[in-house]
Amino acid sequence: MLDRKITILNLAKRKSPRRIKSLIMTSACLAVLVGCSQSQPGTSHSANAQTDSAQNLNADDAQKFIADAEKNLAQISEEFARIAWLKETNINFDSDWLEATMSARVTTLAVDFANGTKKFKGVELSPVLSRKINLLRGGITIPAPSTEGAAEELSQISSRLNTAYSTGKIEIDGKTVPQDETEQLMRQLRNPGELEEVWNKWRSATKTMKQDYTRMVEIANEGARELGFKDTGHMWRSAYDMDPDDFAVEVDRLWGQVKPLYDELHCYTRRQLNVTYGDDVVPLDQPVRADLLGNMWAQSWGALSDLVTPKGNAKTVDTDALLTNAGYTEVKMVEAGEGFFTSLGLDPLPQTFWERSQIVKPEGREVVCHASAWDLDAKDDIRIKMCTKINGEDFQTVHHELGHNYYQRAYKHQSYLHQNGANDGFHEAIGDMIGLSITPRYLQQIGLLDEKDIPDASGDIALLMDQALNKIAFLPFGLMVDKWRWKVFSGELTPATYNQGWWDLRREYQGIMPPSQRSSDAFDPGSKYHVPNNVPYMRYFLAHILQFQFYKAACDQIGWEGPLHRCSFYGSKDVGRKFNAMLELGASKPWPDALEAFTGTRQMDGSAVVEYFAPLMGYLKEQNQGQQCGWK
Repeated sequence: MLDRKITILNLAKRKSPRRIKSLIMTSACLAVLVGCSQSQPGTSHSANAQTDSAQNLNADDAQKFIADAEKNLAQISEEFARIAWLKETNINFDSDWLEATMSARVTTLAVDFANGTKKFKGVELSPVLSRKINLLRGGITIPAPSTEGAAEELSQISSRLNTAYSTGKIEIDGKTVPQDETEQLMRQLRNPGELEEVWNKWRSATKTMKQDYTRMVEIANEGARELGFKDTGHMWRSAYDMDPDDFAVEVDRLWGQVKPLYDELHCYTRRQLNVTYGDDVVPLDQPVRADLLGNMWAQSWGALSDLVTPKGNAKTVDTDALLTNAGYTEVKMVEAGEGFFTSLGLDPLPQTFWERSQIVKPEGREVVCHASAWDLDAKDDIRIKMCTKINGEDFQTVHHELGHNYYQRAYKHQSYLHQNGANDGFHEAIGDMIGLSITPRYLQQIGLLDEKDIPDASGDIALLMDQALNKIAFLPFGLMVDKWRWKVFSGELTPATYNQGWWDLRREYQGIMPPSQRSSDAFDPGSKYHVPNNVPYMRYFLAHILQFQFYKAACDQIGWEGPLHRCSFYGSKDVGRKFNAMLELGASKPWPDALEAFTGTRQMDGSAVVEYFAPLMGYLKEQNQGQQCGWK
């Protein structure tokens, strides 16, 4: 999932996962986010700000300041992007050093530019200029204070955290298992003891991150306060064109719309796991053990389909088998993803995409396998970075990552600070919106499925269950990751309570628990890529709301009258034109303007999620009738 718009501003914002967007920029570059000039380290814009603020500054001065910032950001971003790409596709001492060195340089300058915005406080500015000032001020994901050496220390910490995660390994049955293969084990194993072993060992491998992470929080909070924010979490919440406290209320409102569906899915899934594992392993009145849900972080439960999805005579679609039987290669999967976008009338990917992307995991070197989409020059050098496997999950991921690429290319004509998504949830939602259109009808349209094998309505519950195990199961996890970090940044959680706070939130929102007792010195949040790599996670929660909202809007535009989940807008040039018009706006307008341009409404809304899964909700309520739901 993530994406990778590798300009300085967007790098730090979405450094991946999933995404530098989906993507997820790398930890070392994280902090780098927002600004660079040709000034040498030690020449501080913030120092000059005191002199400038004594003068009578006006909008013309602000315009010149922004023009200088955008010019210098654009000049340095490509250099940084290429170093970051090198690091993620060939992890070694030298690539670590290059990225950490560049990150420190850029971070120092980014903080200078961000601090430089303070001198325009109170100056009357146009809406466009005011927006750019705010983007520059609040764009740094992990800000370093102007204190001498802070940027260097922060970049070194970020690089260590990124490398610790990406090169982490565990020992199982005498074999060394790298990080990406531990995820496969969690999908494949069914023995509770074996699952617990893999789960625990991966968290032991990431336990060493805690000291670095604690220090990073201290530095970042100092930097955020220097920029005028209460803490780093407050700074992150300020990026949504609304009051930060109002944003926290807004995401709770959205969660409230979809929570009843999650509760029913949790109840049903727990009961099916109880049938498989028994009362001792899965008590019906307790949260579910996190290692039993088919995913290293229990964030999606799709691997449980064979245990949970209702059986019967209804036809189902096995995308893994379809791809294998059709002789799909990793490259052909990406070509299929491109074909969806070109069917909407959008241009094919440039030849350089195929020449420079990492589609298959290379042999003989360490790489970051987490899927991400990259824009290296803010023009046409767009790429994906994946260790693609030929299965349905990666088929979806390919469509998602290409959504980032098409978004990046659509807004390349915008000025530098506007080369981003309307909000970070938009960037993540675009590809997933396309993914929702990967229906059996679409698979038939591209030759993967015969007409006679398209399931009729009798197979809808199974199809929707498979979707819900990924989409609905994810929602509370998407919400709680940043709720945990907000508490960490605010000081509500301390290093001594990091892990307990993590599990309190997981129990509250997801209804899950660890398979064994966790010690206070553990650092289980570090087992998730986005935490040590400092990728804000709220974008993924928002994306899981917005993708359905976008999808319904597209289906409405083609006049679809059937059940929402059966709609595919593949091939609709009309949808493509309106869709691309929204993408071209980038971050030049507040997100409600971009949302309205495509959907006709200015409010994010979970009702499309509810409509999409309405048949499944009815089925779940029926199956759960008389059962004990919820957890102590």
